[in-house]
Amino acid sequence: MENQIFELQYAIDTFYFLVCGALVMWMAAGFAMLEAGLVRAKNTTEILTKNVALFAISCIMYLVCGYAIMYGGGIFLSGIGDFDLAGVLSASAENGFDGDSVYSGASDFFFQVVFVATAMSIVSGAVAERMKLWAFLIFAVVMTGVIYPLEGSWTWGGAEVFGMYNLGDLGFSDFAGSGIVHMAGAAAALAGVLLLGARKGKYGPNGEVHAIPGSNLPLAALGTFILWMGWFGFNGGSVLKLGDAANAHSVAMVFLNTNTAAAGGAVAALIVGRILFGKADLTMLLNGALAGLVAITAEPSTPTALQATLFGALGGVLVVFSILTLDKLKIDDPVGAISVHGVVGLLGLLLVPVTNGDSSFSGQLIGAATIFTWVFVASLVVWGILKVVMGIRVSEEEEYEGMDIADCGMEAYPEFVKS
Repeated sequence: MENQIFELQYAIDTFYFLVCGALVMWMAAGFAMLEAGLVRAKNTTEILTKNVALFAISCIMYLVCGYAIMYGGGIFLSGIGDFDLAGVLSASAENGFDGDSVYSGASDFFFQVVFVATAMSIVSGAVAERMKLWAFLIFAVVMTGVIYPLEGSWTWGGAEVFGMYNLGDLGFSDFAGSGIVHMAGAAAALAGVLLLGARKGKYGPNGEVHAIPGSNLPLAALGTFILWMGWFGFNGGSVLKLGDAANAHSVAMVFLNTNTAAAGGAVAALIVGRILFGKADLTMLLNGALAGLVAITAEPSTPTALQATLFGALGGVLVVFSILTLDKLKIDDPVGAISVHGVVGLLGLLLVPVTNGDSSFSGQLIGAATIFTWVFVASLVVWGILKVVMGIRVSEEEEYEGMDIADCGMEAYPEFVKS
């Protein structure tokens, strides 16, 4: 009887894991639509090419070496795709059928690999409209194969940071990846943007900021809703299990808090935009919703729904001021990715100890510093090498004509746009 119950739980947990992974994979479409809507029409095909290609590269690199680096074994090396029911039952019986990790190892790999792609997707929007396509794709190989997996090994993998200290022992906690995924992607993006420079015409000689409107706000809004939906898999799947009453309740709370944090962030950003600009700024509203989602991702299971709403609202307020501040510093981020995922990702980490007594503010700060420093410095080195070897920025003429023609030889809207 115990074996039958365990097999049912194994099936439920594995299926839940796979469905959540598929939801996170759907976030790739959200990033693609959001970025396609926020760049100019002449750069749409190229940004879509980046998003599809980076997802494919992420899947291959994490399979080849990323998973092995992050968890000390690889899908090829450890036979994680194999299935031995007798062995699983035996191991679980020894643990008293406590339900720990009762899901397929292949489903774990699938769930982890879509997180890697999410981190890389954050980079594409920040460097949009002026970075060479192939330089970006080469960076994606290193980011998803080495840089992200190594910092993941120090956090979710439980390894010591270069053999010096263990973040878990210091009180670091990041439930679904505000820092591990989102801030890491933003750190890599920031390194690229600093070496890349701003788009032509973005900043005037006297420091004035010129708005460069996106080409398709309906697509940007659609992308935001897709990301909002995919986030239920991102946070909900991080519970890891569903096949018992306690975890089913935890999943329900995570879904509830994820949704209400996004709502809080959206409304807060909308109100702040109205106060600052006198208008309802759609792009700030969209980024506010995403900021709310990032803010709650570090700990969506322990806050009450009201606390989650307030945490999301804090993210929505912060992201507006962060976007304005980066513009004043002449850090050109066409989609606001560094603010949404980096600045608010840090906020999410710092909010964890408010409701989770197992974490500490010092542990969260050390963890955030470790993740940011490693990813930023490593990315800066890789971007720097690419800049020297092949260049990372297109020519002024190619930037003027648009990346679609320069890199892809086709336009997204050929009937409406002429180079």
